[in-house]
Amino acid sequence: MSENEKKEEVKQEEQEIVDETTEEVNAESESVDENNELEVQIEELKNEKEELTNRMLRLQAEFDNYKRRTLKEREADRKYKAQDMVQELLPVMDNFERALQVEVSEENKSILEGIDMVYRQLQDVFASQDVSIIETEGADFDPNLHHAVMQIEDDSIEANKVVEELQKGYLLKDRVIRPAMVKVNK
Repeated sequence: MSENEKKEEVKQEEQEIVDETTEEVNAESESVDENNELEVQIEELKNEKEELTNRMLRLQAEFDNYKRRTLKEREADRKYKAQDMVQELLPVMDNFERALQVEVSEENKSILEGIDMVYRQLQDVFASQDVSIIETEGADFDPNLHHAVMQIEDDSIEANKVVEELQKGYLLKDRVIRPAMVKVNK
């Protein structure tokens, strides 16, 4: 072989080595690019997973709160289911009490006995529904239970005490259905 041919062959070999090296470098570069892309995708997926997890936890907490709230509302509805009926019957109770304050005579004795029986039955119904009368006379004035419509000044009675009950007040379990109308000492 001539020297030119040898040189040509060496050049070809060198070119092949350069081409192979270039291909390897390009392959490594592509691999690095792919790795970078994969890392970016992994990071995005991690962020998305974290966001979805947080969202799911918030929704679960909201649902738990909703369940607790509706359970409380249902319990309150059951507990105070008689409230509307009791409120409508309170004027009837007041009228029965007024009717029983009439003087008893031979003519109205039997009518008053009938009214008294109905009145006691109504009281029994109220008691069965946990309706109770608010204690007033001699008690300390409580604006949550009493409605002061009059005030008097009497030095023989402590200040802020209920002196007289003008209209009965009623509680259903622990809820005020109607506050008692009272006269209070200053």
